[in-house]
Amino acid sequence: MRSPASFLALGFGSGLAPVAPGTAGTLPGVLLCLLLSGLSNPAYIAITALAAVAGVWICDRASKELGVHDHGGIVWDEIAGFLVTMIAIPVSAVTLVAGFVLFRLFDIWKPWPISWLDRRVGGGLGIMVDDIVAGALACVVLHGLLLVFPGIF
Repeated sequence: MRSPASFLALGFGSGLAPVAPGTAGTLPGVLLCLLLSGLSNPAYIAITALAAVAGVWICDRASKELGVHDHGGIVWDEIAGFLVTMIAIPVSAVTLVAGFVLFRLFDIWKPWPISWLDRRVGGGLGIMVDDIVAGALACVVLHGLLLVFPGIF
């Protein structure tokens, strides 16, 4: 964590977890989501977009500093991806857990087009894009669950 970019990319240190750094690195995204939950949807989306766009530079810079493309400890993409998952979702303990599980499932499983993007896009954009798409798919599924099971959430 030699620079501010590395500090952010490593999820404030959470990406240095010895086991499941991507899962541990998603946790700051949960906390950030809680902090942003009182904002209007447009404000939340703007901050999420800023996190995603800045993440391209943050992750690119950190991967160069670490000398490894998409080092396992780089988790800014998980943080931004989780924020995408929770767009326009009412925040509760149940939705946070459901969003976390869905996001991690899509991020680990990497169904098409996530797997395609993961293999073909490089640099900071490549680090970010698969998690942003995983977050978008998780968001769609979570919205569907809210429609089908409104009483549970």
